[in-house]
Amino acid sequence: MCSWCWGFAPVMTALAEQAREQGVSLGLRVGGLRRERVVMDQAGRDRTLAYWQAVHSATGQAFDLELGLPEALVYDTEPACRALVAARALDQAIVWPLSLLIQQAFYEHRRDVTQPSVLVELAEAAGLSRGQFAERYDDPVTKEATAADFTWVENLGIAGFPTLLAEHEGQLALVTNGYQPLPALAPLLERWLERNAHG
Repeated sequence: MCSWCWGFAPVMTALAEQAREQGVSLGLRVGGLRRERVVMDQAGRDRTLAYWQAVHSATGQAFDLELGLPEALVYDTEPACRALVAARALDQAIVWPLSLLIQQAFYEHRRDVTQPSVLVELAEAAGLSRGQFAERYDDPVTKEATAADFTWVENLGIAGFPTLLAEHEGQLALVTNGYQPLPALAPLLERWLERNAHG
């Protein structure tokens, strides 16, 4: 539920493929951009739509710019974050596809992805069992793991999203903090891969 992360999604997909070709996998941590359950007034809705328009202009990613946010949305990113953590516990390979489905549902189709029923539907579309996902989503362990991700991100001092880190033998390298186009990042990642992917 971070519009710049949705704008970054095609770049991230390409970078993940670039890394995968060198045997490096993608792992997703959730940052908890907005966790305070904000009831969106008209000024907030207008402000958010302006962000969406800026991201669309910069990246070309699709948004419903005519209608904007889902009706009656209480803006809280914790449920969508927890859905990704639940998916990660069930099948690591599903996390990135589910992330894209959640983003597409929210930004293009005006679905309220703060609702567990919507998240269960999207998880099933990504390939997970409805029952297993729903049980994992509601498990207190998943809530704790989601909070642990938020703490990990905060402890690294990450305040902006998207942030892309490369990790080798426990050492983290910053690839980007904030949106950058693929031509700017692919060479950076390539240099890191050359140094670290095979040793």
